[in-house]
Amino acid sequence: MRKTILIVVLFSALANTGYAQQKTNTADTQDPADTLKPYQKYPTLPAFNIRLMDSVTIFNTYNIPEGNPTAIMLFSPECKHCKRTIKALIKGMDSIKNIQFYLVTGFHDFAAIRAFYEEHHLADYKNIKVVGRDYEFFFLTFYQAKFVPDIALYDEHKKLVKLIEGETTASGVHKYVH
Repeated sequence: MRKTILIVVLFSALANTGYAQQKTNTADTQDPADTLKPYQKYPTLPAFNIRLMDSVTIFNTYNIPEGNPTAIMLFSPECKHCKRTIKALIKGMDSIKNIQFYLVTGFHDFAAIRAFYEEHHLADYKNIKVVGRDYEFFFLTFYQAKFVPDIALYDEHKKLVKLIEGETTASGVHKYVH
C-alpha cells in the first residue's frame, strides 16, 4: 500500500512538473505591437539630449533639421570596433557627405570623448555635427543597444531606415541612405 501511494505521489509530482515546463503559444494571445522594440514602434527620429564636449552645452536631437539623412552613432572611445568603423566612415566620407552624423557615448568621460574626437580628426568633417555624451542613456534603452558601434539611420524626413548593429563601412551606410 505504501509503495502504491508513493508511486502515485511521485507520478503526480512528475506530471505537474512536466506541465509547468510546457511552453504556451503566445502568438495567439499577444499583440504583435508588444514585441516591437521602441525604435520600431516609433520610427520617427526621437528627441533626446546630448551633452557636448564642453561638458556644459546640451544639444537636443529635436533640433536636427530635415532635408538630409541623419546617422546617430553610439560609440565607445576605446572600442576597437568603433575605431575601425569611424576610420572606415572617414575613408569613404565622399560617398556619405550628405549624411549628418551625431556621435554619442553613454558612460565615458569627456576627456576620453575629446581624445577620440582629436585622434580621428573629426573636426575636419563638416557633416559630423555633434560628438557628445548621451548622459540620460536614451540611445541604449530606445534602440536596445547590445553592441557598439550601433548606427541609427534616418532619411531626410527623419524616418527610420535601418539600425546597423556592429561594425560597418561608408558603403554599408550608403546602401541604406542615398
